[in-house]
Amino acid sequence: MFGGAIFDEDRLISSSYQKDDNEIENSLRPKSLDEYIGQTQVKEQLDIFIKAARLRGEQLDHVLLYGPPGLGKTTLSAIIANEMGANFKITSGPAIGHSGDLAAILTNLMDNDVLFIDEIHRLNRTVEEILYPAMEDGCLDIIIGKGPSARSIRLDLPKFTLVGATTRSGMLTSPLRDRFGVILNLDLYDPEDLFKIINRSAGILGVEIDDESGVELARRSRGTPRIANRLLKRVRDYAQVRGDGSITLGTARDALTMFQVDEEGLDMVDKRLMLAIINKFSGGPVGVETLAASVGEDRETIEEVYEPYLIQKGFLDRTPRGRVATETAYEHFGIKRARD
Repeated sequence: MFGGAIFDEDRLISSSYQKDDNEIENSLRPKSLDEYIGQTQVKEQLDIFIKAARLRGEQLDHVLLYGPPGLGKTTLSAIIANEMGANFKITSGPAIGHSGDLAAILTNLMDNDVLFIDEIHRLNRTVEEILYPAMEDGCLDIIIGKGPSARSIRLDLPKFTLVGATTRSGMLTSPLRDRFGVILNLDLYDPEDLFKIINRSAGILGVEIDDESGVELARRSRGTPRIANRLLKRVRDYAQVRGDGSITLGTARDALTMFQVDEEGLDMVDKRLMLAIINKFSGGPVGVETLAASVGEDRETIEEVYEPYLIQKGFLDRTPRGRVATETAYEHFGIKRARD
């Protein structure tokens, strides 16, 4: 693990989508706002907007959901479609390579359909510009022919709701962002809500888990339901092989120790990064490029994948001079800070 770059897809506590998440996420996803746990303000706003649209007999305004990965943006999008009694169509920014791809998707929509575009910030600019009249006027502008004989025709589209999801709202262009009538931010979950999610998931999966174990898993889930469900699944496997199948506090702690997820939700990659700052650079400040070279990762991965949680937990500070390990980090790793 220490010999080179660690891909986020290989981490048990990664909030990014992984291939084996598909089966468990599909079975555990809530189908309505009443079943959805957490994100109270987002739910309340959506409930009002959806009910108002239904009372008027109109489609819902276009919705933008933004926040870290694994918080339920896809799930909320499917719930919106379900609450509106509409069909749910799903695609992603990287999957729409050409303007013709998006035109084909838009012209195949039915009235009141909900079109979900994940990673919408990754749409290329040409494709994005086709969305502007589609979102604003319900029309699609198509160029027919080439050269002097080329002409533009405008096709009327069915009334639809676009739900865009992004983990990087700052990368959205202003023209695209301004065309969303509803913009909602999803925050990391608190342990209480994660505890409820773990208990709900355990019931669906038929796993016996006591409250102490649920609290322990929630505390180590980095504020992310996807990680909570993944840890539950892995601890269930451990309990079935090393125990009697039920999850007790001792079983949960033994499993998480084996999986190298500590009491604060840090794994070996987080530790490697923090210990590099503490031991190699005397706690910092150290430039991100230098830090990236020292741990064998690229700058973007450190900034987007590893640092946000470490900063949120108070282990790491970003300063104008570079990254600095905090007193909390020294205490967590049991290292005494050298004084000048």
